[in-house]
Amino acid sequence: MQKFKINQDIRSLSEVRNSMASYIKQVHDTKRPVIITQHGKGVAVLLGANEFEAMQEKIELLSDVQTSLNQLAKGVGISHKKAKDKLLKRVPK
Repeated sequence: MQKFKINQDIRSLSEVRNSMASYIKQVHDTKRPVIITQHGKGVAVLLGANEFEAMQEKIELLSDVQTSLNQLAKGVGISHKKAKDKLLKRVPK
């Protein structure tokens, strides 16, 4: 996902509602989200499906990394050698 550009990617709800197809095309073409405002405050984000999916995958990966770091900090886990040996046993030769 690209960083949004303030002068192009922040739009009021009424603007987006009146030209939804063009904003969907903009999101698709630029790979940038559109921030939707109501009464001058951000209330929603229009994001392409592929960008949303990629974002979800990144969040899942970061969550797994954080879980691993927490386990290591608590002394829960196995050594690199044990993990490697375990994986190699599962891989067919």
